[in-house]
Amino acid sequence: MTHEPAPPAPASADDVRRGELAAFLRSRRERVSPEQAGLPRGARRRTPGLRREEVAQLAAVGVTWYTWLEQARDIRVSAQVLDAIARALMLDRGERSHLFRLAGSVDPLPDTECAAVPASLRLMLDQLEPFPACVQNARYDILAYNRPYGQLMCELDALPPEERNCMWLAFMNPEWRDTLVDREEAVRVMAAKFRASMAGQLGNPAWKCLLKKLQDNSPEFRAIWERHEVVRVSDRTRWFRQSKVGLLGLDYTALWVGPQSGAKLLTYTPVDEESRARLERLREWYA
Repeated sequence: MTHEPAPPAPASADDVRRGELAAFLRSRRERVSPEQAGLPRGARRRTPGLRREEVAQLAAVGVTWYTWLEQARDIRVSAQVLDAIARALMLDRGERSHLFRLAGSVDPLPDTECAAVPASLRLMLDQLEPFPACVQNARYDILAYNRPYGQLMCELDALPPEERNCMWLAFMNPEWRDTLVDREEAVRVMAAKFRASMAGQLGNPAWKCLLKKLQDNSPEFRAIWERHEVVRVSDRTRWFRQSKVGLLGLDYTALWVGPQSGAKLLTYTPVDEESRARLERLREWYA
C-alpha cells in the first residue's frame, strides 16, 4: 500500500512577508552600482549591482546575517539595522517606508508631512516672519519651519529630511556648529534635555536609533552623554553668527502645541534693534 506524500503546509503570513522582504532587498541591491556606493567595480563582477558582502559592509552588519535576511530566514531585525540598510541601498522615502513595513518595524525617522503640524500651524510659522520659528518635537526633530529659520544656521532645505534634527546638526553639521556662538554650553543643555525626555521613551526605536547614530559618529557627544546630566537651567537668549548678516541676539520661546512629549512651537525674537535690522536684511536676502 502506497502513501501519498503529505501536501506542504500553506505559507504563513510571516513566511510571505519575509519572502517579500527578501525579494525587495535583492531588487534594491541589484539597482545600486558600486560607483554610486563609492566602491571599486573590480574585474570579475557578475551581479549587476552590489554584492551582499558590500551591502553588509556599507551597513556595518554581518555578511552571514544579511545573507539570511535575503534568504527569508526567520531572524529579528532592529530599527537601527533597517535604518543602516536603507541608507546603504539609497532608498527613497517611499521605499524606506516599504522596507520597514515588510520587516514589521517602526520607521524611526520623522515624517516631514507629519499630521502633528496642520496647515493652520504652518500658516502661523509663515506669519511670524522675519522672526525665525519652527515646530520641533521632544527628540529635536524639526517637523516644520519658516524661511528665516531655514536660513538661520544652515540651508535646511538643502538637507535630506533625516538630517533635520537639531541634535544631529549641532554635533555633525559644520555650518550649524559654526553658527552657535556659545556652542559648548548649548550642546550640553541639549544633551541634558534629550536624556531627561528619553527617560520616558526608552523602548522607542526612533529615540534609540538617534542615540546610537550620535554615539557612533560623534566622540564629543559620547563624552557629554557619559556625564549623565539632565535638564540644566539655561539662558533664554541665544547668539548666532549668521553667515550672511552677522551676529544675531535672539530670545527663544517654546510653546507646546500638544502634550509635553509631543510637538512645540519655537520662536526666536531679537534682543535689540541691531538684531532686528539684521533679521530684516536676512529676509531681503532669501526673498
